[in-house]
Amino acid sequence: MKKTAILLFLAVILCACAGPAPVDPVLIGDMAGSMSRTKAKHEDVVFDIARKNKLGILEVLAANPGLDPWLPGDGRKIILPTAHLLPTAPHEGIIVNLADLRLYYFKGGALRLTAPIGIGRDGYKTPTGATKIVKKQKDPVWYLTKAERADHPELPASVPPGPDNPLGAYALRLGWPSYLIHGTNTPDGVGQWTSRGCIRMYPEDIERLYGMAAVGTTVRVVDQPIKLGWREGELFLQAYPIPSQFDELSLERKPVKVPLDQDLAWLKTKIGPKTDGVDWQVIRKALQDRDGIPVQITHIDGHPVSIDNAVGFF
Repeated sequence: MKKTAILLFLAVILCACAGPAPVDPVLIGDMAGSMSRTKAKHEDVVFDIARKNKLGILEVLAANPGLDPWLPGDGRKIILPTAHLLPTAPHEGIIVNLADLRLYYFKGGALRLTAPIGIGRDGYKTPTGATKIVKKQKDPVWYLTKAERADHPELPASVPPGPDNPLGAYALRLGWPSYLIHGTNTPDGVGQWTSRGCIRMYPEDIERLYGMAAVGTTVRVVDQPIKLGWREGELFLQAYPIPSQFDELSLERKPVKVPLDQDLAWLKTKIGPKTDGVDWQVIRKALQDRDGIPVQITHIDGHPVSIDNAVGFF
């Protein structure tokens, strides 16, 4: 009896030390999470602020034009874009949206995880389409491709598990040869266009996904820079920078504006001819800013707005 009590006591202590268990993202309508803010301290760098809040560095910079990632400034208020409209895709398995550099995992129709990712850089674009997880590997060995050996002849043909392995501690191999969802030994690359096409995740995020997603899980990769969705009877829009603007965010902190005509035409087609209650001025500003912050584009005071294709598209 005494031994049992001691074991129970130790179990309670260990649980307390481990911290709270991860919880599913809060999903209201088509929006996961909500916006938040923080205030930088003298010693802060934006990479650490982003990771702590399950964000990538580029989405934080997009929401805060002009922010210095290395010296944000003591007391600087930073917008955290921690609200995300869901991509347009069946709510099952893994959905990757290249445009918002983010992965969404559904199980049983419920959103279980959303996390920032690193994807293929220029010349090594991560492919779009549907595939599935074909193999799970803990402590994977990194086998270099011919192209990687050609670029880095100083490297060995394979790298064993450990701190020098760029795959990290967990890997999910896909039906597409040479493409994986994996961890990383360089977390600062998450939330950026830095890989040769693979999908990188923070170590803590890939560990959780590895434990939840089984072999055979569907994986859909889409590229949707503009997302629309409902929340509490109102329609929201979320627009992300295009690839060239992400490059400008990395180098110059503030992207150049892009033409609106093509995006406006696309939105008018999707929203349809009956646009009473849709605020096109707000839409234009969101498409100009492309800051990844979801904005409400209807003002209907609780009354239904007639928007074609609303059901089944968003």
